[in-house]
Amino acid sequence: MTTASVPAADITVDGTGLLCVTLLLRLRDRIQHAQPGAIVHIIATDPAAPLDLPAWCHMTGHTYVGPAPAHDQPVYALRLAADARPTHADAPWHPAAEGH
Repeated sequence: MTTASVPAADITVDGTGLLCVTLLLRLRDRIQHAQPGAIVHIIATDPAAPLDLPAWCHMTGHTYVGPAPAHDQPVYALRLAADARPTHADAPWHPAAEGH
């Protein structure tokens, strides 16, 4: 998907100044009750975000859409999956154990 085709945000998560670990905790909290298919724009200044966000989407089943154009800060988009795989409550980079 090209940046020109990144859909408008249904939810925006501001991770300005946060490392990806903290950003993922904030992201998970914000999307916990969101509808599948919702588009989330994530403002992320951590230089690792372009690698960490697609990897997190791959792990959880959400769709990484890509960078969103025309912003003053780096913004990345994802589409929420209906059948997303849960992560640990305090470690969103680790899948949750079966039955949790």
